[in-house]
Amino acid sequence: MQAFARLYEILENTTSTNAKVAAMVGYFRKTPPEDAAWAVYFLAGRRPKRLIGGSRLRAWLGESLELPDWLVEECYAHVGDLAECIALLVDSPDADADDIPLHRWLEDRILPLAGQPETAQREAVTGWWRALERRQCFLLNKLLTGGLRVGVSRILVVRALAEFTGLERSVLTHRLTGDWQPTAAFFEGLKAPPGGPVDRSRPYPFFLASPLEKPPETLGDTGDWLAEWKWDGIRAQLLCRGGEHYLWSRGEELVSERFPEIIDAARSLPEGLVLDGEILAWRDGVRPFAELQQRLNRKRLGQALLARIPVVLLAYDLLEVDGEDRRDRPLRERRARLGEVLANAPAPLRLSPAVPATDWADLARRREESRARAVEGLMLKRLDSVYESGRRRGHWWKWKVDPYTVDAVMIYAQSGHGRRASLFTDYTFAVWDGDRLVPLARAYSGLTDAEIDRLDRWIRRHTLERFGPVRSVEPVQVFELAFEGINASNRHKSGVALRFPRIHRWREDKPAAEADTLATVQALLRESLPNER
Repeated sequence: MQAFARLYEILENTTSTNAKVAAMVGYFRKTPPEDAAWAVYFLAGRRPKRLIGGSRLRAWLGESLELPDWLVEECYAHVGDLAECIALLVDSPDADADDIPLHRWLEDRILPLAGQPETAQREAVTGWWRALERRQCFLLNKLLTGGLRVGVSRILVVRALAEFTGLERSVLTHRLTGDWQPTAAFFEGLKAPPGGPVDRSRPYPFFLASPLEKPPETLGDTGDWLAEWKWDGIRAQLLCRGGEHYLWSRGEELVSERFPEIIDAARSLPEGLVLDGEILAWRDGVRPFAELQQRLNRKRLGQALLARIPVVLLAYDLLEVDGEDRRDRPLRERRARLGEVLANAPAPLRLSPAVPATDWADLARRREESRARAVEGLMLKRLDSVYESGRRRGHWWKWKVDPYTVDAVMIYAQSGHGRRASLFTDYTFAVWDGDRLVPLARAYSGLTDAEIDRLDRWIRRHTLERFGPVRSVEPVQVFELAFEGINASNRHKSGVALRFPRIHRWREDKPAAEADTLATVQALLRESLPNER
């Protein structure tokens, strides 16, 4: 595990993409495939489920070091990262007496902890703390809590693998998509030349659109573009291969069991077909995303839930037909064939409609209908574009409507994690309900580094109370929050939940008394509900 711990440290401590790629290539060249497979697993952003919660690790830390709970909590709050806090407090050796391979650590030690009695888990983990040098102790704790995040993108991982194997990046990107296990056989297959056996359940890498940041008129003639509604659902690929049917989310999760009606409908489609589209809750039109989430959050889907929240797959691209990869064909050709395939498909499978317009001004007027249609805006796709991998600028754009905004008062602040552990970067905001402030949302993005530093100093000077790592502050600072959607929620004191809240700007020009009210937020909720106004 020493080699992967060193690689992790290099990747976390450099901002040079070339240095990161070089470090990964060097690691792959020296590492046995059974370890390299697990490294690719983590580098690609995957991680095992949490085995042991943070509260349990903090309790074990206090017991093993004979520290009171309050001191452990203070140390954790100061460091901001539990894995690092443990590695700093435990008296670790300068070097490991026995360097056990990464795959042995995971397969023989860490993963078997699941289901063991707490006493056995505690004995094993605290023993490892004392035996591992600090760098590996840190890595161990990240693996135990499921919190291992490596500072590289999948694009960089593919770039490193391409340099290591000599294969095309598109081939490697496809091989890293879908359901695979970190085994030596997988890693050897990753290096194999193209043309071998293919996993029929494997989806294609998704092609992602970029935000439209310039006026749409700069894109040229509208006749060169396909406009569609930007649906607010779950991006998915439907695969019909070898008599089997698979439904993959963009997060590379197999969700077939969550949407049985789509799988049933897919049985009427021809073999050797792959569709790209959006899963939506649908009843006389699109329903709020919150309803769709109910299908995802239930372990068992009863008939009552299936009937109450029906879904559709709105398909907008055809990636494979008759078992042939069509991603290199122009969109206008793929789209025409898609229309033919879905012409007589069952109701849960539909073609995502084009949005006709005579010019950009006309399309801008159609875009203004987005909120009433419960969509996020428009998608613009060049008709001669091929289907690429990842986010490639120039061919697919998302022209979203402006976000919702409210002015809210900051009432709580909490320190960040990792490099921001010494700063207050996580904030809770509230709106007025009569003469009291009701918590509305938490947000941690949107401020510049200079603003974060200045706000951090203000928080320290104007703290009213402390609740562990959280501080309540004088309710005088107003911030404009932006968010993509709003839903009713019984879990929030305000009765609403905001989707993707972030700080839009610091309203230093506005007194707290002029911040928005809960009634204003509730009005936004009513306006956002489709077919119910």
